[in-house]
Amino acid sequence: MQVLRRVPLFVAGLGALAVCAALSLALGARSVPLSTVLDALSGSTHGRDALVVTGLRLPRTVIALAVGAALGVAGAVVQGITRNPLASPATLGINAGAGFAVVTAIYALHLTRPVEYVWFAFAGAAGAAVFAQALARRAGDLDPVRLALGGTVLQLVLLSWTSTVMLASKRSLDEARFWLAGSLAERPLAVLWPVLPTLLIGLVVALAITPALNALALGDDSAQALGVPVPRIRAAGGLAVVLLAASAVAVAGPLAFIGLAAPHLVRQLLRTSDHRIVVPGCLIAGPLLLLSADILGRLVIRPSELQVGIVTAFLGAPLLALLARKAAR
Repeated sequence: MQVLRRVPLFVAGLGALAVCAALSLALGARSVPLSTVLDALSGSTHGRDALVVTGLRLPRTVIALAVGAALGVAGAVVQGITRNPLASPATLGINAGAGFAVVTAIYALHLTRPVEYVWFAFAGAAGAAVFAQALARRAGDLDPVRLALGGTVLQLVLLSWTSTVMLASKRSLDEARFWLAGSLAERPLAVLWPVLPTLLIGLVVALAITPALNALALGDDSAQALGVPVPRIRAAGGLAVVLLAASAVAVAGPLAFIGLAAPHLVRQLLRTSDHRIVVPGCLIAGPLLLLSADILGRLVIRPSELQVGIVTAFLGAPLLALLARKAAR
């Protein structure tokens, strides 16, 4: 019943997401009328505007939808398994691990295109997350406090190593700067397809454990009394976060605050902490936030544009301060 009462809000969210997707196809350095966008998508026109829509903005929009959903759900799950409202996929060192792997691959293998180093980003992100979870294990169980501390320390170490590699090679610095800032521009769909299976598996796992995340919110002892296998749920949640966040970072680079903000936005709008509602809600809120930031980045200094990672960081910093203050109270 609780889910049914919020169906209108989910429908409204889907409508807002559809509007953002349409604006993403229409707006940029060169604005395209919505009628031309529809003609381009239907294949009834093949002019310059149609090429901009189908060749550049459609892949960018599809990638934003996938990456935003992955980061939003990953953020909700990591906050659930750690019981920490300030946790995000970056807490596991995922962004730093992917950055280090990409910069190292550019430096050692002379890679130049995102489609060439997408697997290095995925491997680095996944490796960092697994290592952070290994550091957090105590007596075979995953300690949420140790996870946050271990991930933060690992992130600082990897960022230092990444800076060292970039300073050792000017070419690595130039090639990696664009990816490290986080961007949806110049990303073909060929970058998304390799990680799409892992992203979908992560979503399935995340949705499957949502009832158990509600029990975890009561504390480990209470969850175990209710019959919830706490170690296995935390392991499954960690796996889901790794698959989702590593896939997203591999495609679009390290994007800040989407994973942190989406769950809080859903909780505030739907007025619930039920993970059975929050996690599916993040499937809408994550892409909505990312598309909105991307559109803003295209318009704010038009005809140039700000990379979406810069926009999310700029908007997310005040949010983090607000949430930290709220948590302290």
